[in-house]
Order: sequence, then C-alpha cells, then structure tokens
Amino acid sequence: MIKGIFFVARLVVAWLLLLICVAGLVSNSGPFRSLSPLPELLAAVVLALVVTGAFSHLRRVRLLAGHVSLATLGNRQRRQIELPFEAGEAFDMLDATIRELPYTEEVESARDSLQVRAKVLRPNPYGRTVLGWLNPFSWLGGRRNQIFATVTPGDDIGSVTLVCEPESGAWTDWFRVDDGTNLVNAEAISRALARRVAERRRRERQAATQAVTDKELAQARLNLLHAQVEPHFLYNTLASAQYLTRSEPAQADRMLGHLIQYLRHSLPSAEETLSTLGEELERARAYLEILKIRMGARLEMKIEVPDALRAVTLPPMMLQTLVENAIKHGLEPKPGGGTVWIFGRRDGDSVAVTVADDGQGFGPAGGGTGIGLKNVRERLQLVYGPRASLAVVANVPEGVAATLTVPAPQAPPVAVEARP
Repeated sequence: MIKGIFFVARLVVAWLLLLICVAGLVSNSGPFRSLSPLPELLAAVVLALVVTGAFSHLRRVRLLAGHVSLATLGNRQRRQIELPFEAGEAFDMLDATIRELPYTEEVESARDSLQVRAKVLRPNPYGRTVLGWLNPFSWLGGRRNQIFATVTPGDDIGSVTLVCEPESGAWTDWFRVDDGTNLVNAEAISRALARRVAERRRRERQAATQAVTDKELAQARLNLLHAQVEPHFLYNTLASAQYLTRSEPAQADRMLGHLIQYLRHSLPSAEETLSTLGEELERARAYLEILKIRMGARLEMKIEVPDALRAVTLPPMMLQTLVENAIKHGLEPKPGGGTVWIFGRRDGDSVAVTVADDGQGFGPAGGGTGIGLKNVRERLQLVYGPRASLAVVANVPEGVAATLTVPAPQAPPVAVEARP
C-alpha cells in the first residue's frame, strides 16, 4: 500500500512541478494576464486526471501481478530467463515467440549477434477513451512499446535477457504510465518460452519412450527367432540324420555335429545383446554344412572373412537371415543349385559383410515377403542408427548380393615412446 501511494505521489509531484513552471510562464506573458483563474483551473483538472490514471494503473498492475511493488509498477520490465538449449536453438525459440506476440508491428533479428528488437503497439486496456488527446498521459511519447532481447551463450544453456519498455525516453516515466502493457508483454514472453521448453521436453520424452518400445519389440522378435530356431529346418535335419544313420553313419554323425554347433550358437544369451561376426560366421557355417550334406553337389560355399574382423560386433541372427534368404529364395528354387559366398572387408571406419549367391535372383520365382530384410533394417537402425545400412542388389551375372555395413571397432591408441 505504501509503495502504491509513493508511486501516485511521485507522478503528482512531477506533474505539479511541470504545471507550476508552465503556469509561471503563461502568467508572465502579456496576452494571458487577463485569464488569471484559467491556468489554475486547467492545472487542477490535469492533476485530477493524473491521479485517476495513476490509480487505474495501480489497480491494473495489482490484478495482473497479484501484488504491487516498484518492479511491477514500473513502465520498464526486465527478465532473465535460462533456456536449456545451446545459443542457436535458444535464439530461434526467442525469435519465434516475439514474432507471435499480439500487436507486434516490427521485428528485427540478428542471429549472428543473437539480438532481437521489436516494436509493439500499446493497446488501450479500457477500450476507446472519451478523453483522447485530453488525457495527459498521451501528451509525452507515442503509443508503442518496444522489446529488446539478447541471448548469452553458455555450456549448453542460452541465457535470455529481455527488456520491455515504452518507445519514449526514460525521463517520461516521471509523467506517464503504460497501464501495465510492458508487464503483460514480459510475462507473456516468459510464459511462451516456458511452454515451448515444456513442449520440447514432452516430445523428447515421447521419442525416448518410442525408442525404448521399438527396441523392446525388436528384442522380442529376436527372442522369438531364438525360440523357434527354424522348426522346419530342425525337422528336416533330424529326419535326414535319421535316414543317414542307416545308410551312411559317418555322414549322419557329421550332420549331427554341425547341428549341435548350429544350436550352440543359436541359443539366446542373457548376458549380452550383441554377438560378434566370428560367432555369426560359425552359426552360418554350421547351417551351410548341414544343407550341403542334404543338397550334395547342388550347394557350394565360400567364406572369406579376415580373422581381424571376427571381433566386430553384430546383432545376433542377422547374418543368418541373409544366408537363409540366399538358400530359400536363390538356390533351392534353382534346379542346378549354386554357390553362397560370404565376404568381409574393412573400409575406413566401417565393416562390410556381403552374402551373395548365384541363384534365381529377383523375380517371382526367387522373391520372398521381404519381412526378414525389413526386420534387419529396423534392428540396424535401433542398434547403430544412421551409421549402419543394408544394401540388396542384383549379383552379376545372376543371383543376389546383400551387404551389411556396420561401424568398425575403434583401434586402441598407439603409444609413442619418447626418445631421450
């Protein structure tokens, strides 16, 4: 209450001194000496309008801010806002917020210097006034406010300094009020920035939740693959082994040995989610050896992967999916069979593993549903992001070649011994 009375008194005193000076000048001039009571009457009317306008400003600020202080009553408002983004993102958010502020007329933004300036029309909160130019608060300065905002870079934080003030000079604050319009602008910008930050955080949480869900779904699919372990393949292998036990026991023993090797590398591990290229090659080799016994001369395989690449991490069952596609959609439909190649090479910061065949190739006879390749691509994105890819192209002169590209392991730093 005391601060409000002091604020009104300051305005009244400033206007009283101004009116005394004007009245003194007018009363000493010749033409106005005969109008002696008129200047005093006009001064009383002006002071009455100033007092009523000041109390209206006081009441409006109390409604807007919930309390009255020298900071809230002032025509010039300053805010310091911390945004949890780097300076460029914070500036873009600030610039968009100011441009969407109501009654904004001019906006000048400089991204290099991280500054935004704007002119904002000052609305009359009480509608069209009957006083018009007779209102003493409209005699000094224009009907616009201005906004000046800067972003100070920090460690992943953009510190926003916001100033909302009348377009006129600071000396006019002794004689006029802004009816809380700059307080409204400062609070509106602060709320809008807080809402944008909350919206960004909400989207990030949704994206993180979706990523976790996708990863769990991919893991569930992988567990299903482990649980199934290709039932038809197992049934056919066991049936073939049973047949060979009567005719070719040595071949049956070899087949069962490869089956044990295949199953050993196919059982899921609770301790690790990623396999290695060496483990996947052993699984693929056991699978192809079993099929080679069943298909005989119709199947040949060639595996050329340097030992240095066997430690490269790879999602389990991924290489197996490509090998099975080469057999099912490439070589089995082909009357004469063919060859499956597995090549591995390092190219800079990535490792490429290619599974190729000279089977039926693309077309109705060799095409599948594409679900296996779709799952491979999804799992690559979940594990490696954009650093991994799967390319499937036609082999020359016939067949299909599928190439997995994954990040190469980082080589340990080489210690350099200092010479004395």
